Amino acid sequence: MMKLCLALSRAIDRLNERVGRLCYWLVLVAVLISSGNAIVRYTFDRSSNAWLEVQWYLFSAVFLFCAGYTLLHNQHVRIDIVSGRFSKRARTWIEVFGTVFFLLPMAVTIGWLSWPVFVDAYVRHEVSTNAGGLTVWPARLMVPMGFLLLVLQGVSELIKRVAFLQGLIPDPDEKDEGPSAEEQLAEQLRRERGEAA
Repeated sequence: MMKLCLALSRAIDRLNERVGRLCYWLVLVAVLISSGNAIVRYTFDRSSNAWLEVQWYLFSAVFLFCAGYTLLHNQHVRIDIVSGRFSKRARTWIEVFGTVFFLLPMAVTIGWLSWPVFVDAYVRHEVSTNAGGLTVWPARLMVPMGFLLLVLQGVSELIKRVAFLQGLIPDPDEKDEGPSAEEQLAEQLRRERGEAA
């Protein structure tokens, strides 16, 4: 049974990894649209609410769709003042407790409550109240989709923590992702100083 659960966890991880990497490109598109909109506004004294709303949609997509990706990479905000003093097993139990009693109920509730809001916007063909604004339902759909991705990643993290507590896999928090960009830059500067000396 646990092998099947771990296979499900790996599939969820792959999904959120792909979504997260896609969102890298959404950031670039948002920056290009924002820059283009600013150039047109200040150069030709023309503007469009639609382009402003596209920026908001893209920012919302990045924020919502990357919640699961952030959880996958253990980059979410956490206060470890107390739990940092516990053993790894105790911290894992805290993660399990927090996932079951806080993360999953919150994400499921928000996703569940946001679905009728999307359906209503879709059925009524809701349009932004701004002049020249966009159709609203795509933005409304992003909320339940983003929270679905977060729920899935929460399930994946829960599976990994339980498997770790059973001794079936190594600690899922200890990922060898190599040196960070800052560490690589520091190493390159050290080498350059050594060559210059």
